[in-house]
Amino acid sequence: MIPEEYLQSLIERAYKEDVGDGDHSSLSTINKDEKGKAKLLVKEPGIIAGVDVAIKVCDYFSKELFVDVIIKDGTKVDPGDIVFILSGPQIDILKAERTILNFMQRMSGIATETRKYTDELQGLKTKVLDTRKTTPGLRLIEKEAVRIGGGMNHRIGLYDMIMLKDNHIDYAGGIEKAIINANNYLKERFLNLKIEVETRSLDDVREVLRVGHINRIMLDNFTLQDTKIAVDLIAGRFETESSGCITLENIRKYAECGVDFVSVGALTHRIRSLDLSLKAINDEKN
Repeated sequence: MIPEEYLQSLIERAYKEDVGDGDHSSLSTINKDEKGKAKLLVKEPGIIAGVDVAIKVCDYFSKELFVDVIIKDGTKVDPGDIVFILSGPQIDILKAERTILNFMQRMSGIATETRKYTDELQGLKTKVLDTRKTTPGLRLIEKEAVRIGGGMNHRIGLYDMIMLKDNHIDYAGGIEKAIINANNYLKERFLNLKIEVETRSLDDVREVLRVGHINRIMLDNFTLQDTKIAVDLIAGRFETESSGCITLENIRKYAECGVDFVSVGALTHRIRSLDLSLKAINDEKN
């Protein structure tokens, strides 16, 4: 779940960014006392995400907006589906429209893409992970969308897990030194964080197994053949994660090698938003 304080701060920034000193287009043309309704309309197939965020947006933008939810987050939708009905002052509906759509289209695009990957792993133990390849300032929103789509969140940031990647290892002077330094750091600061080590070859995997004192081994850009060998070498002693060059076409093949996780950066940084629109309801026609 998205922390309340984070979400409120994000919506406040979105309000200031879009509304500024007022929606002059609406204020200049519409009676402020006129009530209305609008429907959130789906225009292409996908997984809907961001309904709960939209409700928070409406509550922040105007205390007079009411959301009647028809389709909940995580639901598969098709063109023509109505996700919710928004009612209240017409000028408030228009004021909140773009912010609602910006959040929901982005989140639904991520959830839709995530579901494609998770569907490929049906019947297998392997779980799909996201990465830190997110839009600055929107990480928790985007990671929530991954979760709604059926994926799992990797670490949220640099603070909730130790990941020893190639640069850390190179700067530290090798895998063994990096692992020893990381464990000493945790002990000195009384921190309880998992340690993951990125490996670039089977020799790296053997070195990590020799040193130990970690929780997960990442197999970065391994071929399928080397992934199978690595999983056999690790033999369940540590969690395993395949990363790099993972696509919708090959994710199942990597999962069938026996890894516990497959991380996919494309879930959040190569996304096309889902096509949604907020359409006014004319009671005489709708």
